[in-house]
Amino acid sequence: MKTPTLFAAAAAALALAACQKTDNPPASTDAGTTNETVNAAQDATSAAVGAVAANTMGPMTTESFVTNAAISDMYEVQAGRIAQQKARSADVKAFGQMMATDHTAMMNQIKPLATAANQTPPTGLDERRKGMIDNLNAASAADFDRVYLSQQEAAHSEALDLMRGYAERGDNAGLKDMAGKAVPKIQQHLDRVKQLQQAGGAT
Repeated sequence: MKTPTLFAAAAAALALAACQKTDNPPASTDAGTTNETVNAAQDATSAAVGAVAANTMGPMTTESFVTNAAISDMYEVQAGRIAQQKARSADVKAFGQMMATDHTAMMNQIKPLATAANQTPPTGLDERRKGMIDNLNAASAADFDRVYLSQQEAAHSEALDLMRGYAERGDNAGLKDMAGKAVPKIQQHLDRVKQLQQAGGAT
């Protein structure tokens, strides 16, 4: 089975990208361009790590599902708020507002179900999602919409895999039902992201 190897490779690449971000850029390269390139590499590696985690660890136990779902929602709310402030496109701003609203609602739905399952959702982001938020904050005005939508495509693909996986293989009835009901909403979000990307992020 190649999944553990893929996860290890992706995690190693993410660590390497993080190290590279702290290095001084080559003298012949513009520092802003270098940082944006490294940030893009971090986001791409983060997407790979997330995809593996959503398909392997998330559906395995109720504890890991609650943790991953809660962190996913917190990231979406924070990223959505940043998009409302930094996005150039009115459509991307509106999408960010929708993400903050919808994922706040999802957080509120999962909390009582997690409590009933004797689980305590985390209250802060993991290092991977913190890095994604840092990259959003660091993105230039000209590049923000593209960076945000790229992160959103990866994040919603990951969330979709997580919810589908637990809906199919989870061991808590209440959370399984919630996960199954969340799938259409997350798919709707992902479809909208792809529409915005095809439109160039701006209308």
